[in-house]
Amino acid sequence: MRRQSFRILDDLEVSIEIMNNPFDLPLEALFQMAARINKKRSFLFVSKVLGKHLPVNPYISLMGGAILGLLYYKLEGYPISLDQTEIKSAFQDPKVAEKVFRSIKSNPLQLSEPTLFIGFAETATALGTSMFDVFSGPTKYIHTTRENVTNKQPSIVFEEEHSHASAHRCYITDNHFLKGTETVVLVDDEITTGKTALNIIRDLHAKSPRHKYIVASLLDWRSEEDIERFNQVERELGISITCVTFLQGRIVVNGGPVDRPSSETCVNSKSEPTILHYSIDHMFKYIPFVSSFEDGTKNVRPYLMETGRFGITGNDRSAIDDRISKCASVLKSQRCGQRTLCMGTGEFMYLPMRIAAEMGEGISYQSSTRSPIHPFDDDNYAIRNVYSFQSQDDRSVSNFFYNINSGMYDEVFVFLERVSSSEMLTPLTDALKGTGIPIIHFVHF
Repeated sequence: MRRQSFRILDDLEVSIEIMNNPFDLPLEALFQMAARINKKRSFLFVSKVLGKHLPVNPYISLMGGAILGLLYYKLEGYPISLDQTEIKSAFQDPKVAEKVFRSIKSNPLQLSEPTLFIGFAETATALGTSMFDVFSGPTKYIHTTRENVTNKQPSIVFEEEHSHASAHRCYITDNHFLKGTETVVLVDDEITTGKTALNIIRDLHAKSPRHKYIVASLLDWRSEEDIERFNQVERELGISITCVTFLQGRIVVNGGPVDRPSSETCVNSKSEPTILHYSIDHMFKYIPFVSSFEDGTKNVRPYLMETGRFGITGNDRSAIDDRISKCASVLKSQRCGQRTLCMGTGEFMYLPMRIAAEMGEGISYQSSTRSPIHPFDDDNYAIRNVYSFQSQDDRSVSNFFYNINSGMYDEVFVFLERVSSSEMLTPLTDALKGTGIPIIHFVHF
């Protein structure tokens, strides 16, 4: 067992004990540490795989979901062709990550039994989709959402522990989508106590009992007490719950939470950038649902079908791949620089990530988030600066993006699923102007 301590900020310290690391991955390839602005949990493992808070090569993120798929495939008794050395190298070398992802993608893992994959919003929507995407056979995928859809009743409602925004919902267009008895694979970036997974398992099981559940995550920090809680639910419901992860261990927290005033949004430049807008709504399919917000306003712009928010199946994969490639080709032709940032927004992560991966060399990818984090300008700390703004979807919700320094990029492509008006985009535009990036491309779906 390996032990390591992280002095995060002020007197906040987290010690970890690694119990299982199946690919012998170096910790520094998986995460850095930061202090959260959240009384429920004072710290955050800031992922270097997800493409959320930190900019990454998009193939690293896509490969992460693919490797989770390999772990599950191996658990099911199937042989896997990649060796540990190649997988370990892929987490540290984008070229190897691209090779690994393309290899798995072009030779999908065949499942014979029906399987339902569910990704958790907001952070694991892309992780869940990229795991689902490497399988062929009778598979389905949906991700939870924080959205409040007014003309559809949610099929699943549950709460997330520790989250800044705790309510999760699942909406479906096919009333039978969640009613099978197939294996369910829940995909999250991190399991801390596991209570969130148990919450959705209980809700699913009450509505459509099944025997087998898998919880797939990048990190698993459950204590012995937490693991026993899983065992109790297994006995109570007569089910099996198996966890697959890149890294399993224990954590001990000392000190904190960090008591500092919220930092002002970073401003690297006050010069006016070039702002360009592209509409690619003719390339994708849409679902005509309406969302509502706390202030009583509504957004009547349709949702994208291809995100998986309302359910997709393995039969959709090929068409989605084609649409992604066509979109990437168009946007690649609009690139103006060698250092390009592609930015997803909120839950809208997977399609932008896939498109970014096909836009050529010199691409970094990250996403805006609801998660507030204390910035601190130090090499050993994950979050160096913060840009805050009112969400382009809901003005009552604060959003953030992190770690953009002056002169870092030549341009940024920002992917927007359903912005209702130019006024709603103003706060995000102002935050992006503060980065000093000279060219801002807004991509409207």
